[in-house]
Amino acid sequence: GHFPSDDFGLAEFDGTHLYEHSDPREGYHQDWNTLIYNYGRREVSNYLVGNALYWIERFGIDALRVDAVASMIYRDYSRKEGEWVPNEYGGRENLEAIKFLRDTNRIIGELAPGAVTMAEESTDFPGVSRPPSGGGLGFWYKWNLGWMHDTLDYMKLDPVHRQYHHDKLTFGMLYNGTENFVLPLSHDEVVHGKKSILDRMPGDAWQKFANLRAYYGWMFAFPGKKLLFMGNEFAQGREWNHDASLDWHLLEGGDNWHHGVQRLVRDLNHTYRHHKALHELDFDDYGFEWLVVDDHERSVLIFVRRDKAGNEIIVASNFTPVTRHHYRFGINQPGKWREVLNTDSMHYHGSNAGNGGLVQSDEQESHGRPQSLSITLPPLATIWLVREGE
Repeated sequence: GHFPSDDFGLAEFDGTHLYEHSDPREGYHQDWNTLIYNYGRREVSNYLVGNALYWIERFGIDALRVDAVASMIYRDYSRKEGEWVPNEYGGRENLEAIKFLRDTNRIIGELAPGAVTMAEESTDFPGVSRPPSGGGLGFWYKWNLGWMHDTLDYMKLDPVHRQYHHDKLTFGMLYNGTENFVLPLSHDEVVHGKKSILDRMPGDAWQKFANLRAYYGWMFAFPGKKLLFMGNEFAQGREWNHDASLDWHLLEGGDNWHHGVQRLVRDLNHTYRHHKALHELDFDDYGFEWLVVDDHERSVLIFVRRDKAGNEIIVASNFTPVTRHHYRFGINQPGKWREVLNTDSMHYHGSNAGNGGLVQSDEQESHGRPQSLSITLPPLATIWLVREGE
């Protein structure tokens, strides 16, 4: 959504303000020392659309992410009164940028079927991932920055304090249906002193890795498409550095915790693809239901994911280092439930607490449901259960 002000780039490309606005109130980003495209110039918009298609057609890129969309669509973004120019109707919306985004998404959809676009948009602008015909911007997906901030804020807490911030994990479902969301653990979260995702986790080394595995298990089951930045898949311990390679040496030598996280991500991806309940109805109310949402004292959350055929996966997370034996909760469908994923498994270098692979439901009421399960919730872990035969 903006470009560098370096004199060897597009800035004053031909000696004039060719690509950017000449008025700094419209053409200069104070926050980032970058320049703003003049989206109202046909030559500029054609240049940008052409570049998008070039990346897709020439290099086989299958997804494009547009940065800082909020700064594009609002003329007063991060500006005080008097520092911005209203649109022709006196409003704050950048009508030219909005038209450009709609046109770009439409053209990509028409000329590059199979490619998708995503918006990194930080406000509540309605319909970012909705069709332009309904007033939307036409993106396929929107990054869920609220989910990312809330869940990372929760995970960095000492487990003893998590009970007071339970809502940070539940709030995302209140607005889940408003957009087609991506859950992003992106490059932005592992640079500029923010630490790596692993290093944000509390506790000693064992607890850091257990917290991270539990978090990934939660993330992959929560509604929304998944995004892991490189290095996250094997729990790189330091921030990303564009001048150096990833820390592949962490995977050298004998089997270790980093191998465990790498295997977990592999299994998460495999199970996610295999079970439609985890992705078919991400943004449909039928695809998600809370089973236990209010157990903040024990920092336990349980929900069910569902596909169009009614097949279910139960997802249970325990965000404390205390094993919860005989934890009972109500379920919708009776039967035998198979543990298809346990982030505390010995295969991932966990403590290997669990349910022996299979749990039988009881005709015992719990949480307002006539059938229930009594399970072992491992410490700092997420487990997935699938009913036998599904």
